[in-house]
Amino acid sequence: MSQSAFPIWRKPRHYMDDEGASDHVHWVELFFDLIHVVTIFLLGNFLSHHLDWQGFWVFTGLFLAIFYAWADCSVYNSLYISTDMTHRAVMAVQIVTMMVIAAAIPSVMGGGWAYFAFGYALNRALTAYLYWRARSVGAEGSPLAHEQARNFFILAAVFAVFAVSAFLAKPMAYWVFGTGVVMIQLQYMLPRIGTLRFERFVPRLGHIAERFGLLMLILLGEGFFKLVLTLADKGVYKVGAGTLFNLMMGGLSLFALAWIYFDGAGNARPRSRSNGVMLSYWLAHIAILWAAVMVGVALAGEVYVGLWENYPTGYGAIGTVGLATFLGALWVLQRLVEGREITNRYHTGPVRAFGIGMALLLLVLHPHVPALIGNMIWGLAIFSQVAVPLYWAVRDMRGGVVG
Repeated sequence: MSQSAFPIWRKPRHYMDDEGASDHVHWVELFFDLIHVVTIFLLGNFLSHHLDWQGFWVFTGLFLAIFYAWADCSVYNSLYISTDMTHRAVMAVQIVTMMVIAAAIPSVMGGGWAYFAFGYALNRALTAYLYWRARSVGAEGSPLAHEQARNFFILAAVFAVFAVSAFLAKPMAYWVFGTGVVMIQLQYMLPRIGTLRFERFVPRLGHIAERFGLLMLILLGEGFFKLVLTLADKGVYKVGAGTLFNLMMGGLSLFALAWIYFDGAGNARPRSRSNGVMLSYWLAHIAILWAAVMVGVALAGEVYVGLWENYPTGYGAIGTVGLATFLGALWVLQRLVEGREITNRYHTGPVRAFGIGMALLLLVLHPHVPALIGNMIWGLAIFSQVAVPLYWAVRDMRGGVVG
């Protein structure tokens, strides 16, 4: 039997050249996703401890940097089917770099920044190596892998300089680092020189949709962790019935967000391979995942108050903005995916607009009303996204409307 029959010896190959290519996520990729459970949890903790404008912008910058580290590696794994020993070793080292990045997050505004930047630079260099290797082993005959490897190596070297600059005065180091993150994205998107111009630079649509779905579950799961750990630290036996009610409201809200995401767009392929659709699908997912982290952090505030106290202002602000952004991004995504025509008959624009309006109303009102009133408005915003489509679907089913 040929050595290539065994996954550990099978060299990388572009999925378009493999008739048996599957959209399912490989276990190595799932393991890579696992480290993001810790990373996002620590990132959420950072935001909860820095509920001011500086903390918000640092959180957003860190989220984008971490997202792109995950996404760039995910795109490679979607383009090239890689299961051999070398690939597994590289992915293992990438997991270690994410461990360093995660550990640096709590102190990233101080001494942790150098570790974050160095870890990020190495992570970028490893992604560059994967593209270089795809070309060197003959997995890519077009210039795609060569250009990607060249671009990532150049930018990884720049990030190494950024890491050194982390010892200089802040916030200049953050601005320089952020410029590098933007440069990486421009190497995809710039006309004539960006890799989006290659016909073969289109990931397996089902594979990348499944990766986004798994990441969404991770991010929403972090919200449950925060709720439970916050209550455990406070002492479940020390709180009253009002706080327990708030806790249940938080848990049901996270479940509702998963419900509407997967009904509306989750695990669904983009409806076209065109650059416009793919970019919109990509950017809308960045927005909805960022919003999911914000909502998860904000719901931890449920444990700090009873029914008649005002909801903590910082938590309330990020939660309502996060919910409005989540629903808006989902509204966009529904129009970008295929196979959800019947679902979209019920998950309509007016339903999404109502939820967004209620969230923005609560943004204004929550510092001035008891948590009970705030939770009622919040419940209208989020549970309407489940109840109204369900009511319409049941009505049509009973009326004999099919398809």
